Amino acid sequence: MTNILEIKGLRKKFYQLEAVAGVDFEVHEGEILGLIGPNGSGKTTMFDCITGIQRPTAGDIYFMGKRITRMKPHSVYKHGIGRTFQLVQLFPGMTVLDNMVMAIQESEGTLLTRLFQIDESRDVEKAIELLEFLNIIHLKDEFAKNLSYGQQKLLDLGMVLMSDPKLIMLDEPMAGVNATLGREIGERLLELNERGCSFLVIEHNMRVVMNLCHRIVVLDHGKKIAEGLPEEIQDNQQVLEAYFGG
Repeated sequence: MTNILEIKGLRKKFYQLEAVAGVDFEVHEGEILGLIGPNGSGKTTMFDCITGIQRPTAGDIYFMGKRITRMKPHSVYKHGIGRTFQLVQLFPGMTVLDNMVMAIQESEGTLLTRLFQIDESRDVEKAIELLEFLNIIHLKDEFAKNLSYGQQKLLDLGMVLMSDPKLIMLDEPMAGVNATLGREIGERLLELNERGCSFLVIEHNMRVVMNLCHRIVVLDHGKKIAEGLPEEIQDNQQVLEAYFGG
């Protein structure tokens, strides 16, 4: 089985606090891997290190066989890793469609291309196709700030998809979303996975994790304490103690 992402001995220290303490794991190509753990276990710090927002103290990160350790965020993005954050990253005063187009222009465009307003028709066409796939095409002319939080989460995912990432990293995609839109997001993720997208997902909703993920890695106090299939993780005593106390 081919690994699309490999984490080897990754460490991240903030002064005397070691937020990530020598973690190893892999994301297989074509899988949905869940990254879970109690609050403060190092999950988001791990995401930040992978995507270049934070510089690891030690260890290595390989994406599609290439070492990307300590690359800047825009370089990681151009290699094919897309990411969402716990709080949605939108342009609230722009329409849904303009948010989608801006997502690809901000990442790939240059000052000159924006000054001379190159043809955006391909970007618009792609954005419309993705909005239809996400079932929010009816909102394309609505300002992003007027969307419900679940709709904003779908838009946030759509903006990531504009770059055709090979690996999509989602930080709590279901947080703050009602059950109906949560199911909608889950269905879209499974369909994208069937099309070949690989995912690394942080999620606190255990029912979502168990139904969505092929495998799960568990962190606690910056260390990996378990890794396995969902049914193995839900019966793991060390995981239960990390969440509920021993």
